[in-house]
Amino acid sequence: MTDKKIYAARKIFTGEHWLNDHAIVCENEVVKQIIPSNDVEVFTKTFDTILPAFIDLQLYGAYAKLFSVYPEIETLQLIHQYCKQGGAYWFQPTVATNTTEIIHKCIDAVRAYQIAGGEGCLGLHVEGPWISKAKRGAHIENLVHAPTIEETKALLEYGKGVISMITLAPEVCSDEVIELIKSYGVVISIGHTNCTFQQANEAFNKGINTATHLYNAMSGLQHREPGLVGAAFLHNKAMASIIADGHHVDFSAIKIAQQMMGERLFLITDAVTDTTEGAYPHLREGDKYVASGILSGSALTMMQSVKNMIEHVGADKTVAIKMACIGPAKAIRLDNTIGRIAEGCRAKFIATDEILDSILMI
Repeated sequence: MTDKKIYAARKIFTGEHWLNDHAIVCENEVVKQIIPSNDVEVFTKTFDTILPAFIDLQLYGAYAKLFSVYPEIETLQLIHQYCKQGGAYWFQPTVATNTTEIIHKCIDAVRAYQIAGGEGCLGLHVEGPWISKAKRGAHIENLVHAPTIEETKALLEYGKGVISMITLAPEVCSDEVIELIKSYGVVISIGHTNCTFQQANEAFNKGINTATHLYNAMSGLQHREPGLVGAAFLHNKAMASIIADGHHVDFSAIKIAQQMMGERLFLITDAVTDTTEGAYPHLREGDKYVASGILSGSALTMMQSVKNMIEHVGADKTVAIKMACIGPAKAIRLDNTIGRIAEGCRAKFIATDEILDSILMI
């Protein structure tokens, strides 16, 4: 049986451009057509504005359930609920540097969630432990290390079909390790790294296409050593995520990055949740989280990130929205199916108003 729905809107953003007074014809949760509203007699529902569902590639928990502490289906359900309230249907739960046992439990939970028909989860983002001790940030120092081929293969085999992204420091990973990870179809992101400008460029030239939370926990832009920040600015194939809360990165610095990188810059929330358990405690202070007085995570949603780009960074509305949908989709090479509204793409949308205040996931 065909499940057909037709959604009409005064404005539709496809991920690339705006359409006025059009309708989206969907069958079995796939977009079949986008046609003028006048060509349709009966609509399933009409809205003011429809956007592609947002994508959050990095967050750690929700509603007092940190994923590394509670690697369970229920935690992923709560994370998805949190994401949807901010317009993100698609999400990539993240586990920071931890023991092999904990990482395996996170892999098990994501696999079980997906087998059970859990919605929206694109896979697991493993952030560390193959990172720089000098740029580890809040990551556990005694677990940070350079990987062997044997360790890398063991993790990739255990997480096959589940691990979708790994954040690592290229200066602590051999070329053989990098190539092995790529052979499994896992997206590599450079992060928590003290790499030089030259090392960063070499990594980008080898096919690593993105960097994790630009400016934070990476070699900065200096006048004699441009570092990873400089390489990301200048390399025409490099993308980078950024945390637009005004705490992790000053809004003026975000504006500079956006002007330098254009559509190569995309948004993540880096959202955590209140917890005193496990290796990563987080306590909420206003609109941010701290651990022992040190900034440890955000309280962002994706929609708030978009609005911060518009209101505090001065980004054009279209640019800001792209940073939450088509941008992250390109970073994980899924822009042919999600992050935009086009024939053949998944039919997951946000219904909202002109000023992006209301959010209804459809």
